[in-house]
Amino acid sequence: MGIQITSEQVTAMAPDASSVSNGKKLSSRKNWKTLGYKGTALWGECQGSALYQVRVDMSTLAVNCSCPSRKQPCKHGLGLLFVAVNTPAEIVESDLPEWVTSWLEKRAAKAQANDAPVPVKKTKSTSSKATEKREALVLQGLDRLDLWLHDLIRNGLASVETQSYAYWDTMARQMVDHQAPGLASRIRWMSETVRASSDWLEKLLVQCGQLALLSQSYRNLSQLPVSLQEDVRQLIGWNLTEDEVRERGEKVRDNWLLLGQVLEETDKGRLQYVWLYGESSQRTAMMMQFAPKGFAAVFPQQIPLGVRQQLELTYWPGAAPQRVLLSKEQPEFQLIAERLPGLHSFEAFFTDVAERLARQPWQRQFLCVLRDVVPFYAGQHWLLVDSDQQALPLSKKGTHWRLTALSGGHPVDFAGVWDGETLLPLGAMADGKYYQVQVER
Repeated sequence: MGIQITSEQVTAMAPDASSVSNGKKLSSRKNWKTLGYKGTALWGECQGSALYQVRVDMSTLAVNCSCPSRKQPCKHGLGLLFVAVNTPAEIVESDLPEWVTSWLEKRAAKAQANDAPVPVKKTKSTSSKATEKREALVLQGLDRLDLWLHDLIRNGLASVETQSYAYWDTMARQMVDHQAPGLASRIRWMSETVRASSDWLEKLLVQCGQLALLSQSYRNLSQLPVSLQEDVRQLIGWNLTEDEVRERGEKVRDNWLLLGQVLEETDKGRLQYVWLYGESSQRTAMMMQFAPKGFAAVFPQQIPLGVRQQLELTYWPGAAPQRVLLSKEQPEFQLIAERLPGLHSFEAFFTDVAERLARQPWQRQFLCVLRDVVPFYAGQHWLLVDSDQQALPLSKKGTHWRLTALSGGHPVDFAGVWDGETLLPLGAMADGKYYQVQVER
């Protein structure tokens, strides 16, 4: 039936937990009037309140259903994929129905249109007056921030222990008013540090230093390398459009391993962070997507996880670029097999982290791909031990027992995200197969 997929991949595609549950309920043959495949096309007719036609392009895991659901993929699409995973013998090869053929033809025409050169539209540039006004507002905001940091240090960091959330929120709102939303995010991040651990004072001091460094860097922007200027402006809150990223960012084509995702709930919707690793380039990358709150919190792109794809990524400009845009093309993928092309020790990983921080000191997360490590439970703490018998703590979030079961006490290849304190697992390679760990925070 072409490319095989795993239950973890299907689960990762779902917009929410209820869709997974409902999809699994539809994974029995009795719910399907017809099932078939040919080449990379998979289809079925699901009997519900009506007869719904479900189509899947297995080369990209694109799903289409005739039902009225706004969720993508819907429960019928997930159900068909679960059938393909759990009982592939139920799906027989046969000729393509017209309703599948027409859908595939429309997809091919759309892909061809996306590849065609797009004429450059002439648009009005942002008025110099508006830019100058914002620059002045940002600098005024930095004056307020510097005074606030000075008072914070002068009064002693311990003084904030009794402060309410309003203390931090008021300053964050002032940064938004001065059109520096990046600074507001960092101030709110600082508020979460207070009393969160036994060494919170040391962590808060580091965050104060990073914020002060960012303020001074923006004031002396012209003295910085151009690539670092890009970082500083973005950290302050000067965002780039996707067209600007594609025009100015570095493009890297490689066989990319899509190792997993981290989902984050915000008051405005859901954030998805997809982490990738280049086989040849050994570059790390992160794609971020946002789905606004609503009945169907759907991300703009449906991205297969736990797979290997030849992609061209475009990095956001910066001194140590990490965030990327995926190309519009949807190439075929393969399952990650054999081994992960990662590092062999924590020492090598931290050498790489130190090099990145030397170029961009505000980076907070790093993809960690390691070979031959063993998850280990020590008392109340989960650790990951490398081949040099060095250990790092695993995050409190995550299904670490599953990692232990996959390992069976033996070395596995591991992918995770380092936040400066702990490793958040994304997945592990065991017995020639890559297993994802779905992460929400």
